[in-house]
Amino acid sequence: MTIQFTLNGRPQSLECRLGDNVQTLLHGMGYHSVRNSDDSWGFAGSDVILFNGELINASLLIAAQLEGAEIKTAEALGEWNQLSLVQQAMIDVGVVQSGYNDPALALILTELLERIPQPNRDEIDDALSGLFSRDAGYQQFYEVVELAVKRLNDPEYTQQFAPEFRDDLAVVGKNCPKIDSAKMVQAKPCYVEDRIPANACVIKMLRSPHPHAWITHLDVSKAEALPGVVSVITHRNCPDIPYTPGGQSAPEPSPLDRRMFGQKMRHVGDRVAAVVAESPEIAVQALKLIDVEYDVLEPVMTIDQAMAADAPIVHNEPIEYGVGAPDDLEQQNLNADPREGKLIVNFPIGCFPRKNIAASVRGHIGDVKKGFDEADLVIERTYESKQVQQLPVETHICYSYMDGDRIVMHDSTQVPWHVRRQVAKILGVKQNKVHIVKERVGGGYGSKQDILLEDVCAWATWTTGRPVYFHHTREEEFISNSTRHVAKVTVKVGAKKDGTLTAIDMEFRANTGPYGNHALTVPSNGPALSLPLYPCDNVDFRVTTYYSNICPTGAYQGYGAPKGNFALTMAMAELAEELGIDHLDMVEKNRVVEGQELKILAAIGEGKMPTSAPKVHSCALEPILREGRKLIEWDTPKNADGDWKVGRGVAIIQQKSGIPDIDQANCRIKMASDGTFIVHSGGADIGTGLDTVISKLTAEVLCCPMDEITVHSGDTDHAPFDKGAYASSGTCFSGNAAKRAAEAMREKILKCGAEMLEEPVEDVTLVAPGLVKGKKGEVSYFDIAHKAESGTGWGQLLASGCFITPEFAFPYGANFAEVAVNTRTGEIRLDKFHALLDCGTPVNPDLALGQIYGASMRAIGHSLTEELVYDDNGIPLTRDLKSYGAPMIGDIPRDFKAVLVPSDDPVGPYGAKSISEIGVNGAAPAIATAIHDSCGVWIRDWHFTPEKVLRGLNKL
Repeated sequence: MTIQFTLNGRPQSLECRLGDNVQTLLHGMGYHSVRNSDDSWGFAGSDVILFNGELINASLLIAAQLEGAEIKTAEALGEWNQLSLVQQAMIDVGVVQSGYNDPALALILTELLERIPQPNRDEIDDALSGLFSRDAGYQQFYEVVELAVKRLNDPEYTQQFAPEFRDDLAVVGKNCPKIDSAKMVQAKPCYVEDRIPANACVIKMLRSPHPHAWITHLDVSKAEALPGVVSVITHRNCPDIPYTPGGQSAPEPSPLDRRMFGQKMRHVGDRVAAVVAESPEIAVQALKLIDVEYDVLEPVMTIDQAMAADAPIVHNEPIEYGVGAPDDLEQQNLNADPREGKLIVNFPIGCFPRKNIAASVRGHIGDVKKGFDEADLVIERTYESKQVQQLPVETHICYSYMDGDRIVMHDSTQVPWHVRRQVAKILGVKQNKVHIVKERVGGGYGSKQDILLEDVCAWATWTTGRPVYFHHTREEEFISNSTRHVAKVTVKVGAKKDGTLTAIDMEFRANTGPYGNHALTVPSNGPALSLPLYPCDNVDFRVTTYYSNICPTGAYQGYGAPKGNFALTMAMAELAEELGIDHLDMVEKNRVVEGQELKILAAIGEGKMPTSAPKVHSCALEPILREGRKLIEWDTPKNADGDWKVGRGVAIIQQKSGIPDIDQANCRIKMASDGTFIVHSGGADIGTGLDTVISKLTAEVLCCPMDEITVHSGDTDHAPFDKGAYASSGTCFSGNAAKRAAEAMREKILKCGAEMLEEPVEDVTLVAPGLVKGKKGEVSYFDIAHKAESGTGWGQLLASGCFITPEFAFPYGANFAEVAVNTRTGEIRLDKFHALLDCGTPVNPDLALGQIYGASMRAIGHSLTEELVYDDNGIPLTRDLKSYGAPMIGDIPRDFKAVLVPSDDPVGPYGAKSISEIGVNGAAPAIATAIHDSCGVWIRDWHFTPEKVLRGLNKL
């Protein structure tokens, strides 16, 4: 029937069914701000609208309720080329990162300020209690309100919320708007879902209800016969090509142990069949017509179960090696089951599938036995982590179509070039027949480094010729997306009475789940990003990663470091207590220092060993710990309040800025006809502001305004190769490639300008705003571009830059926590959390602070509230945002600080290092040591719950 209502001040007449979902209707009408992030639970707030003057989630309304209603969406804020007061405040403070639900934030805050012109913190928390943000960490939302309130009275009011750095530079180290933030906050089309045409087919996936089972019967004939069904894909009609979902450089250091579809199910949510249909409703109906029967097998859920001598084998395929096959490979394959396909290992990674081992490695320096013999005290402890989810607000999505004989894919991915390589391999075509367009990414945190739906989407389009999209539901994110690896880490530490370390032994066991993507590299980073924090002459480590039937794991920010750092920090704290030394003093005595050689890293690699022991070129831990001690008031008394006992904790942290000798980034710059610049960067901006980094570095080198630079990035047809946005490589690798391209362009501009001025090149220089100045005169970039493109010119000015390095750029930091623990109820209250980080020169200080707040809150959530839970049969119970336990604005510490402490690193551009990833590495041990400081309980497995406190107090 026809529904009549008013939408953003204009009368609307809509033909629809009475029960149609309002979020779906509005988004289909082109109102991109009304997004579905949580399967219409009304939890995330991405779909918020004003309904007759009240904020409500559109997904909780049906079409009939629109009759006669007044509807307002975020598109009504501001004008096409003019931001509203709140939208401008959001951009000026720097809260816009992935941007996916920022239009909803703008609408909510606008409504709040209309009701309450000067809201207090509790009123802000109440207004935003229904908005889930995974990237911004909430803290800066208060600054947005503060700025907006002041501009209500003084529209010209300005305020700087982040410090600035490097007085010797023009734009690097200074605050400026993220170059894509206006587009995001105004909900202009920029995400994959905004590109999908009405005639596109949809993929819906039938998934295994069992964690471990064989498909014994599969009949899709009724589904194929349903009108509107285009295709049904199963193991019978898809490529039988083993690959790894992990988006890593080739040859991948992960076992190729997955097929598009298989007969053996290895986790709840594993792929059974994909329906390609002309509408979601038809696809869902077709799924119900598929007849499938299973032979259910015993699942393997834990590391201990996987290690058992009689454990079920998760992968029993025939094994092949690219190089370095073991001598007993024929013996390993004697009882292999060819129904499982085959498993390929590109090079030796310690993979022993018949023992449920996906990867393993060992390394050491010095003499560990001698070190322990010299110790006055030796302790040994085991620490464990739980499985947690990345939880991007935008769920995984891909849209593909044919362009002649080429397939084009619009993808929400961190690794467009790896997607192209994998898709071409699976389709059996050359890479020039595959075009990947990385759209804006509504959050990834590592999960969109993995290739989880692009293969099916590509095959569906390639075999049907139809445009097709595949969009994960939130439930699919929980049961079939990548998650953080589960770890069990045993640490043995020896020290002298004065706290000097003599030996460290680390046994790092990991649970990779059903597939081995990142099975070598994530667990290897556990020791690689923790042991170097406390350099010791005698160190031994062993890493073993086990297959199981939990939901899949993969890449997640921190990439192994949070688990290794938790174990080693806790062991250091326990050692300090037994020695009678203050934990922070113990850290200071043993921590890494600038200029130090990290010998242990010569024994740990990510598929390729470093050629030599890396050196710490820059490290600001000394000022970080000094300032952190002062901010948290480490040395002051802790006042108890009845049953509430107060404690303080600390953890130092480190990360990398890309992977030396493995990663590569490229960039091209061309001068347009008026002297402006188009930059083609291979880097994939996933909300971190990498495009802004590229623009700022280019502007700094070329002495021109940023608005005269346009950045195109992450498009495999129009940009040069870049390995992708992971391993914290963006600023260092992609940024350095842009800087080198700009420097090459500068040399060409100087040469051409000198020729036009008839002066020697050594007598001319670049000056702002885009001039070549000599001793006799000056010439503009406009004039140079005009001359270059004329019939007597040099040709359009083009330049490129490539960056590779054998050197490491290590960011460092410390997390300080103050908690209150109720010794009667076990309740844990995080009162203070201070994150102090050294990212070298912060290129975008306000965005860097936002990265710290967001990473800290993700880590706090993992530490206190988040966990994927299974029943006794291995069935995951956590399948929606509401039950999962991710923190909302009311859960953040009342005293929450992010602090940038600069250093100058020679590897990064203008001294810059990475910032986005390191922030997740320290919350768990900082909070756990604070809990012990408050009540004497060591909680050695995270997350931390009241029950664990009470058990530690012998009260439960």
